[in-house]
Amino acid sequence: MPMSRKKILLAEDVELFLELEKSFLDPDFFEVLVAYNGREAMDIALAEKPDLILMDFYMPEMNGNEACRQLKENPETADIPVVMVTQAGNGEDLKLCRAAKCDDVIVKPINQQNFLNKIRQCLNMTVPRAARIEAKIKVYFDDEYRRRLQNYSINLGPGGMFIELDTILPLDTPLTVDFDLFQGETPLTCHARVAWINDPEQPKNPRLPRGVGLQFLDMAPDTMARIRDYVQASALAGG
Repeated sequence: MPMSRKKILLAEDVELFLELEKSFLDPDFFEVLVAYNGREAMDIALAEKPDLILMDFYMPEMNGNEACRQLKENPETADIPVVMVTQAGNGEDLKLCRAAKCDDVIVKPINQQNFLNKIRQCLNMTVPRAARIEAKIKVYFDDEYRRRLQNYSINLGPGGMFIELDTILPLDTPLTVDFDLFQGETPLTCHARVAWINDPEQPKNPRLPRGVGLQFLDMAPDTMARIRDYVQASALAGG
């Protein structure tokens, strides 16, 4: 029996961040509502009773922490989980979020894995993994020593890729990655980090060769959409 869609309210006034958050949510599993300020978020929450609210801290008309505080004081909305979204390293903002009785906090920059993990925890649900496909895509990347390297991606998904490498890069190595998906289109460029290592002596995934798993960071919404379209088209063609 298919799982009913969860209703999620995204309260964010910056279009770039809003589109990024929306791109993480599969429409087959989530219905997305949008508010552009704290007051609008309160009105929508009262009318729609979403299953979860993700609330940016700084917004026009009313900041997110004040909107959260008022929602938690209202018996009609007090039980709706609220996750505050704020900048990393701002301890005062975190104190205000907790004082507003939010249920959890996400710090920017947001990545897909942490974002979906928070949703899973708050809603006590299994968030489906993003589709991933086997791929043979030529990838160019610059390592921390600014060396221009070239290898092939073994698999690809909206959140990252696995690259076969003879020389293993250390964990958390920052990279700038360029690769082509569709012939004739502009190559995609994004920032990434080495999130995990597959060493034949201690393989994390025995089915994969020596190499590293990359996590995409701060990816533009249009770039993520192009990767998602490619993955879905390839999965359908392969199926």
